[in-house]
Amino acid sequence: MALPKEPTLTSNPTIYAKMQTTPLNDFEKAGLERTAWFRKHGFGYYNMQATKPQTIGYSITDSPVGLLSWIYEKLHDWTDAYPWTDDEVLTWVSIYYFSEAGPAATQRIYYDNDHRDPPAFETSAMYIDNPLGIMRVPKEIVLLPKVWHETMGPVVQMAEFERGGHFAAWEVPDLLVGEVRRMFGKGGGAEGCVRGRNGFNNEEEASKL
Repeated sequence: MALPKEPTLTSNPTIYAKMQTTPLNDFEKAGLERTAWFRKHGFGYYNMQATKPQTIGYSITDSPVGLLSWIYEKLHDWTDAYPWTDDEVLTWVSIYYFSEAGPAATQRIYYDNDHRDPPAFETSAMYIDNPLGIMRVPKEIVLLPKVWHETMGPVVQMAEFERGGHFAAWEVPDLLVGEVRRMFGKGGGAEGCVRGRNGFNNEEEASKL
């Protein structure tokens, strides 16, 4: 879920000019609709966790059903119709409920993010001069235009897929692993970025990833 800043004439004149001459494709249009839906109908959890994390923390710690409902709505709404099994859902909930820190610990991340100076999401959108790869799936909860990502760093790889959502590593691991292999393998945009590692020489090496 890459969160780039919108290019402006003053902040990123070159990217801004490119944005003016690059029409949005159907994937990007649908992505903006998905983003608008999320901000209007799915952002309440964030506001609660970023302002009063301990209040909801007591509820989800006290009630296993409360924790189940808090997590399951995200598993349902943020995925691309992924067919969750009961065991999968209960495994996810159990990781929160039976962890040593307890389920309320995860709420505070949002509070800390928002109360840093500057906020964490602002720093995450800063330009970093390292190879950047973007994997875009249709049911991600925030999907901004492709050109915007150039404000974050040198984009060496970007791909759009017809399936997948916010939990892509769980929903479509085949696609994610394929993109990692392509980016860091021979001929990939990040080949050789790790000292002493120059990319995979063959499919056998890549299969060990």
